[in-house]
Amino acid sequence: MTTLNEGQKAPAFKAKDQDGNAVSLSDYKGKKIVLYFYPEDDTPTCTIQACNLRDNFSLLQQHGFTVLGVSPDEVKKHKKFEGKYDLPFTLIADPEKKIVDKYGVWGEKTLYGRTYMGLHRTTFLIDEKGVIRKIFLKPKSKQHSEEIINAWEQLEGK
Repeated sequence: MTTLNEGQKAPAFKAKDQDGNAVSLSDYKGKKIVLYFYPEDDTPTCTIQACNLRDNFSLLQQHGFTVLGVSPDEVKKHKKFEGKYDLPFTLIADPEKKIVDKYGVWGEKTLYGRTYMGLHRTTFLIDEKGVIRKIFLKPKSKQHSEEIINAWEQLEGK
């Protein structure tokens, strides 16, 4: 769905996290980032994906990744989601869909024959220089951490 490509510079952004703190992509310069976009806090598939990232968080950290989740939900809803599932990573609130638009992950979707506008679950792996190295257009929510690590190892030739 996204119009971005691997090898492109990741679009800059500023927003608030689940604690109401200002965050921007530039805060993570020099770090490998898992920037994952998901439709909505506390929905079945989004929860499975977030819990997979939570359960494998230390492994992702061992590989040098910082995890950032983005959805159109408000700060308060993110805080509740973080607390309910003990999520150890940053959740970025994007209710005005500014980041979602920059990354091109909003568009037409179909569910049970009904067409509507929504967020396409997408993950971007961004390297230390701010370059998109890998885009997962349809991440496997139950195995997303494994997918991320395997993809990065392939990129690094390991």
